[in-house]
Amino acid sequence: MKAWRDLVLVAGRLNFERHDIRAQLDDTGRYDLSLDREFPFVISLFHFTSEHFTRGVTWHERLELFLPLDGRVYLRMGEETVRLDPGDLLVVDNLKPHHVVDHPDFDTRVIVISFLPEFVYSLGSPSHDYTFLLPFYAKVDGRVHVLRRQDEIAGAAYQALQKLLANYFDQGAQPFRESACRAWFLVLLQELAQRFHDAEIHRWEFLRQRQLAGRFNRLLAQVNRSHAERITVTQAAKLAGMSKAQFTRQFKVVAGMTFVAYVTHVRLGEASRLLKMGELTIAEIASRTGFTDQSYFDRCFKRAFGQTPRQFRGRAIDRADCPKS
Repeated sequence: MKAWRDLVLVAGRLNFERHDIRAQLDDTGRYDLSLDREFPFVISLFHFTSEHFTRGVTWHERLELFLPLDGRVYLRMGEETVRLDPGDLLVVDNLKPHHVVDHPDFDTRVIVISFLPEFVYSLGSPSHDYTFLLPFYAKVDGRVHVLRRQDEIAGAAYQALQKLLANYFDQGAQPFRESACRAWFLVLLQELAQRFHDAEIHRWEFLRQRQLAGRFNRLLAQVNRSHAERITVTQAAKLAGMSKAQFTRQFKVVAGMTFVAYVTHVRLGEASRLLKMGELTIAEIASRTGFTDQSYFDRCFKRAFGQTPRQFRGRAIDRADCPKS
């Protein structure tokens, strides 16, 4: 496909940095990316390898698109692992805890587009502009939104992305750089909205879902900050300002899993970070992350990461001992 080859050619002229976002993660796993209020839009170019990428579960309020260029990526979002081949464009479920999963021969460049919804649609925008954000807020039966490379509209999306990259990284294009970026980004979002047209919802429902996601931010921060603290569903519902029944139903819509499963997922993410540090015993890590039973911790960890905590730590140490290129 010519559009794909052209996109790879444009990307090949750009600088992809090793994936290292540790400085932008707070103690809750929230990925804080500084966004200009006047232009809340960032394109990040990362090079992922098994030896060089920041591990651990993250979440964030901003919206995000994720596209690998060279190799396969497995991205865990909530309780689902998504396989992405080169050219597959993923609409990230940003509030779900998510992380890239290591695998043999992991080596690929990745384009990540991050933006605030206000960059596209706000209360002062024309009412029809909300359709640009439907792929991010309206999911049918919880399905992940991925534009696959073989999709018939992928070529048009690649053409828009090629123009977007060219304008975004052309610092000499001022004062038209930002307006050009927004224009080509809207073209890209239009292609995605057409691809996922079966997710169309009424404007009022779209706004309700945005407001609902915002109500969970305080709770998500609390869970990610206090890994060992026990938070009941009743307490969680109170933090979100909902009844227990409403909270149970709506939390799964937003996070893609039950509240109990979400807490376990966050605790396992923190456990993986502590295992790599190598300063605490596995029993101490289990206790610190809220698992009173180490055997239960071992089972949960293996189910999530495909290996026991001891195996995970051993491989992390082996990687750390390898000479750095």
